[in-house]
Amino acid sequence: MNRPTRILLADDHALVRRGVRLILDNEPDLEVVAEAADGAEAVQLARAAEPELVILDVAMPRLTGLQAARELSRSAPDLKLLFLTMYDNEQYFFEALRVGAAGYVLKSAADTDLVEACHAAMRDEPFLYPRTVTALVRDYLERARAGTAIPARVVTEREEEVLKLVAEGHSTREIADLLYISVKTVERHRSNILQKLGLRDRQELTRYAIRAGLIEP
Repeated sequence: MNRPTRILLADDHALVRRGVRLILDNEPDLEVVAEAADGAEAVQLARAAEPELVILDVAMPRLTGLQAARELSRSAPDLKLLFLTMYDNEQYFFEALRVGAAGYVLKSAADTDLVEACHAAMRDEPFLYPRTVTALVRDYLERARAGTAIPARVVTEREEEVLKLVAEGHSTREIADLLYISVKTVERHRSNILQKLGLRDRQELTRYAIRAGLIEP
């Protein structure tokens, strides 16, 4: 008998993790070997627990699921990634595809779709809930008609990390320590973010971070 697929589960709500774990551990070929409460912890645990599949929430503290997925894709290209989220949102869905996710599952359908999505990911097959397929086709047709490509990112990945931490209320020194960069570098990133996005202060920056799905309202 083949050993079960090793899974790392990342969600900042303990009750959600508990419920999802019950679903997964009920399957003989799936095993949750580690749990993370935020994206940064997920990246750290992925190195120690050596999972084959990581299931990520989109909105989490410190690093979002999307930010964590970028880190994981770079450090472990063979690692399978799934998003389990409450956001039925095309923006997040397309960004999930951009960072290499094998599937996008809504929490409201976890009891029916998550196990199937895990199996599909391990077979190197995509798993998309029905409305995302419609969104994919519509987006492809619109871009083909307009002759345009996927738009470039407004801010860099590092600037996005700084933006999220500022919006979460961290001080410049705390951000520098969390990201292992200097205070001056944090200040430069913050200035660049405000200029690029046309924002004036932390309050406007926080509102932008909520709209962008970097933090929860």
